[in-house]
Amino acid sequence: MLTDAQVRKAEKKDRPYKLADSGGLYLHVAPTGRRTWRMKFQFEGKEKLLTFGPYPEVSISAARAKRDEARQQLRDRNDPSGARKRAQEAKEAERRAIAEQATFESVARTWHALQAPRWAPVHANDVITSLVRDVFPDIGGKPIRSLDTPTILATLRKVEDRGSIETAKRLRQRISGVFAYAISEGIATADPAAVAVKALKPLPKAKKQPSITDPAEAREVLIAAEASGASPVTKLASRLLALTAVRPAVVRGVSWDEFEGIDWTGEVYGPFLPLWRVPSSRMKLVLDKKDEQNFDHLVPLPWQAVDVLRAVRRLTGRGKLVFPGQRHAHRPLSENAIGYLYNRVGFHGRHVPHGWRASFSTTMKARARKQKRFEDLETIELMLAHEPENKVAAAYDRHQHMERRRELAQEWADLLMEGMVPANDLLEGPRR
Repeated sequence: MLTDAQVRKAEKKDRPYKLADSGGLYLHVAPTGRRTWRMKFQFEGKEKLLTFGPYPEVSISAARAKRDEARQQLRDRNDPSGARKRAQEAKEAERRAIAEQATFESVARTWHALQAPRWAPVHANDVITSLVRDVFPDIGGKPIRSLDTPTILATLRKVEDRGSIETAKRLRQRISGVFAYAISEGIATADPAAVAVKALKPLPKAKKQPSITDPAEAREVLIAAEASGASPVTKLASRLLALTAVRPAVVRGVSWDEFEGIDWTGEVYGPFLPLWRVPSSRMKLVLDKKDEQNFDHLVPLPWQAVDVLRAVRRLTGRGKLVFPGQRHAHRPLSENAIGYLYNRVGFHGRHVPHGWRASFSTTMKARARKQKRFEDLETIELMLAHEPENKVAAAYDRHQHMERRRELAQEWADLLMEGMVPANDLLEGPRR
């Protein structure tokens, strides 16, 4: 070990040299006579050098204290030179720079990719489509940190100005979701869309879907539609929709494998309990229920509905879909086909495809009250696939009131189809 006298008397030479102390500490003497305390060490297989300062400003005891501190850092598996800390600081600075330049669109697309597996495919597509159409053109290219509430609100106002009040509200929620993700990742520090919620226009009062609720008058819709020049597939889809009171999208997308207990030949005699099992994945459910068979919707079929299916099977039975579109057999009937048909035959603003649900509900509930069969009111709600108050009981009893549901389905069909021609009579025009 060096003494203070040795350090003090160290003289300059033509070449730099060093005087070793201990523990890797040594005194470096330059040709100029400058004396500096240094320490060699190894970290992660690499040789490194520390400089503690010049002598006599840094005494021999102070240099040894610094050496001991450095050795303790090495025992703690830390780099005493601070290289790791500087690397982390550089990485953090880079992250901040990236965050400051991250555009709203880039962050939104990352957020969407993370959320999409939790959503139904249709909803996931709707979310990204709405952002691409209404948000990205305005703010997509701007750094997300630069966006404020007035800027967000200006974008939403454009959507409101075209009359899409509900769409503007949904967009605000989606923008807010993007900011929540950005905050959690350190890309943003606040959610300017959250404040905008109170500045948006209120939703107008919801309008009921136009529907004719009297069975005799509702029958006129079918009569007019079936007397038109529409394709047989559209006419038969319309009739099945009216008979079952399911949602239009359920009829449009139905495949042949959803039906059970049907004699397709019409030549075998009972007992048959024809049933339409609509998979939970096609129902209006939250995503976490869509894979559960407990939430399949069971539709007991009256004989008139079976009559429709037997007829349309002659046209489309070779394919997967019961009601394919006219241009592509692998795609379902257009979502507007039945609605446009009703408009063309004089029922615009009076009855829409979704209106059959109200027709069924109003008629059958009125009959239940008149007959004092109040338990039928709950059964009718089940037939409409409305979620019951006792959700636990419903989850464990998918066949709840099935016998009565079958009776009510037949009663409705008999009322609606009185005097109507057989489904086979609608098979005019080219076959598939």
